[in-house]
Amino acid sequence: MRHFPLFLDLQDRDTLVVGGGAVAVRKTATLRAAGARVTVIAESSHEDLRALAARGEITLHERRFAASDIGSPDLPRPWLIVAATDDRATNEAVAQAASTARIPCNVVDDRALSTFIMPAIIDRSPVQIAVSTGGASPVLARLIRERLEALLDESLGPLAQFADRWRATARRVLTGIGARRQYLSWLLTGPAAGAIRAHRPAEADRLATRELARLGREAGRAEAGTVNAPGHVTLVGAGPGDPGLLTLKGLRALQEADVVIHDRLASPEVLDLARRDAERIDVGKRPGAGPTQAAINALIVAEARRGRRVVRLKGGDPFIFGRGGEEIDALRAAGVSFDVVPGITAAVAAGAGASIPLTDRRHVHALRLITGNDAETLERFNFSDVAAGRETLAVYMGVAQLPLLRDRLLRAGVPPSLPIALIENASRPEQRVILSRLEDSVVAAAAHSVGTPTVAIIGSVAEFASAGGSAEIYRRCAMLMTGR
Repeated sequence: MRHFPLFLDLQDRDTLVVGGGAVAVRKTATLRAAGARVTVIAESSHEDLRALAARGEITLHERRFAASDIGSPDLPRPWLIVAATDDRATNEAVAQAASTARIPCNVVDDRALSTFIMPAIIDRSPVQIAVSTGGASPVLARLIRERLEALLDESLGPLAQFADRWRATARRVLTGIGARRQYLSWLLTGPAAGAIRAHRPAEADRLATRELARLGREAGRAEAGTVNAPGHVTLVGAGPGDPGLLTLKGLRALQEADVVIHDRLASPEVLDLARRDAERIDVGKRPGAGPTQAAINALIVAEARRGRRVVRLKGGDPFIFGRGGEEIDALRAAGVSFDVVPGITAAVAAGAGASIPLTDRRHVHALRLITGNDAETLERFNFSDVAAGRETLAVYMGVAQLPLLRDRLLRAGVPPSLPIALIENASRPEQRVILSRLEDSVVAAAAHSVGTPTVAIIGSVAEFASAGGSAEIYRRCAMLMTGR
């Protein structure tokens, strides 16, 4: 990132604004709202600035800026500077003087001269959200701010103040960091938060007192050895890789996790959404390497028994070729509580990314998901409905066995001209779609060096990919199925 985001405490600290127009008025108001002392230097100044100076709320010098103003004994040394004139030479002089003095400087509408950006601000004090596009598009930053303003109601500030009041008490009563985090999360999401939103602070305090006492008793029993510290496991479907496709519930689980146990198909972008101090454990299976499923099960149980909030992050959906069933069996056997957050499975994401409607009723009446990484399993499938054109077939992990899959389908009577779309890295920026006929699929995959993860979509609906859509089409087939 080009700009490092931070929130600077300007309470009772000196700042300098150079310029006296309407823009300078706005910047002065923003700095004063943050509690800063503001000095303005301008050859001519807006009436609002003169009125503020007359009331003693700012210091105004109606003259031309000079580089010697920075560090002058007649002016306080500022913590930051804003240049808001319409004269580039003056703005350049201000930026140069600030740079020499190593003072952050914002030159309005000139990111090349600026060392910091004035963001668009959503103020729900003490909660503040700053939005910046790095100067690329201030209008876009304002549009984002407008959307966030609509999402974040006015109770957010009182809610933050309420949680802040209870933090110190929680720290005294609950010695374990996990219990404190659980309590503070409850304060912000449970019935006490509802009471704050309804402007009933006394009721919120009663609820907070009762919940803290309950958690305190639980923690005391755990320390005495009469109960085990409560742990919990959430199996989260990470989706196909695009972090925008992660569910809100999955995001909340990642934000609350103490440890994230993830496989290799969980993208770095999704992992970055986890709480920053959460431990991350990679248990991804790779050819000839990686832990066994039994070892993964044991690890999940062990982490939960330590009283931790565990997220088992799995690519796609936990229950679609994800061995989620084996993991919840292990959790049940160990008496560990769990819940499951579904994710968008790869076939659905691949279809959407390639503009392929998997169950378009004009063409098919069923969708079958199979795994294609095992030769014996492929030999056992009956593909008569695919041959008859009644079914879309989505094959996971089938690249290595693609020659066998092609031959097996052809032997089942599937037309050689049936479209097949190979979607590699579905939903990710590097997504590719290779469209061919079934009989040519092995050659097409080799020609384009198709790797993993790839989903094969086989059936008449695959031809929709030839229309383009959001995916790049590397090879198009214009043929129609015979008789369609």
